[in-house]
Amino acid sequence: MSYNNKDKDFGEAPKTHKIRITLTSRKVQSLEKVSQELIDRAKSKDLRVKGRTFLSRQPNRDNSVPSNDAIADKNATAVRLPTKVLKVTTRKTPCGEGSKTWDCYEMRIHKRLIDLNAPTEIVKQIIVNIEAGVEVEVTIAA
Repeated sequence: MSYNNKDKDFGEAPKTHKIRITLTSRKVQSLEKVSQELIDRAKSKDLRVKGRTFLSRQPNRDNSVPSNDAIADKNATAVRLPTKVLKVTTRKTPCGEGSKTWDCYEMRIHKRLIDLNAPTEIVKQIIVNIEAGVEVEVTIAA
């Protein structure tokens, strides 16, 4: 009697990918809310989240300094990219006569980055409910 089960197929473990989620919006509050929800959902699924961290090098009780990875997993937030400011300056009067008055319109575009190491099926579960006005772009690297 053989203990090697060559006939049975146990299946493959889900392959993890490096996944970058880019969030874009004109509203800062909704963008921050969505990014924090995504990070909280990822942490609840025990995924490794990479992002901006606030490192505090406080020694542990045994006077050992914690590693960067241990601190990064607890305090990870979305990476804030620089805000794009699009400006349009135009004359108020359409005919060109009269006093020379101008209007200046501007639109601010905010971006956040979240990096994950996870299978694609779990990422689909995380990005289910996204608030209106926030665009999501998911990039998967092997």
